[in-house]
Amino acid sequence: MTDESVDIPDRFRAEAASRGLPAEELEEWIRVARPAVYLAEGGDGPVVARIGGDPMLPYGAPKPSEPFVASVDLAALPQGATNLPLPSDGRLLFFAGPDVHGIEGQVPDAVLYVPAGTPTAPAPLADSRRKPYRLRELRTSWRQLSAQMPESFALDRWGDFPDEEQFELADELSDAWAHVGGYRPAWAFQIGGHPVSPQNDPVHNARDPEEGGGSEEGGTAGYGGGTEGDWALLATWRCGDDVTELDSGVAHWVIRQRDLAALRLDRVHRYVEMA
Repeated sequence: MTDESVDIPDRFRAEAASRGLPAEELEEWIRVARPAVYLAEGGDGPVVARIGGDPMLPYGAPKPSEPFVASVDLAALPQGATNLPLPSDGRLLFFAGPDVHGIEGQVPDAVLYVPAGTPTAPAPLADSRRKPYRLRELRTSWRQLSAQMPESFALDRWGDFPDEEQFELADELSDAWAHVGGYRPAWAFQIGGHPVSPQNDPVHNARDPEEGGGSEEGGTAGYGGGTEGDWALLATWRCGDDVTELDSGVAHWVIRQRDLAALRLDRVHRYVEMA
């Protein structure tokens, strides 16, 4: 795994200062950035994740109701690669259908944890009319700090109604960050960090009281704040050509940090969208 996160904050400070951006706001931008792992095809390293095909489920587990997306080998992710409380080994399995008008919000079987050493067997979809996604191996991985989307930063920083200048400042901070962010190959799967969304921030959606996210203790804390109850991005899948029904489709899985630590994956929220 390569680490592209080490000197980005210092480069960002210099770039933002050269543009005359406020020091207090650029430090806040850095503070709320989160480490993420990005996975892609290619390379000759070990398989970190597999996308598509049939999942390997524990014997006796119910057949999946939606297509299998990916299996991530947690032992292949070095400790501290994200700030998520992930198990040190075993596999996380992710499921999502291609329907943007399907279930959004809490989905009890959207993510499954399979402990290391668990006997498993291939489990085709219960709906035989659906075909599995194209099988791919992801061997390339790298860690990079992930910044918030500018609109999300503005909402968290200045409340529900930032003014036009505040939104513009967030955009300028984002431009400066992107300028020094380094090269990032086309990735297929992201673990941790902040979401990149063509429509709405799925973490903000999960925190919304109308979605059931903000009504429990810790649910209304700012995403960048890092409290135990905060909602966090667990993973994002860039569907690409694997899902012809979606134009530049993405699927996100979001969870509270405390639920992830307790492996309460039945509390995962999932969002599928397209550009």
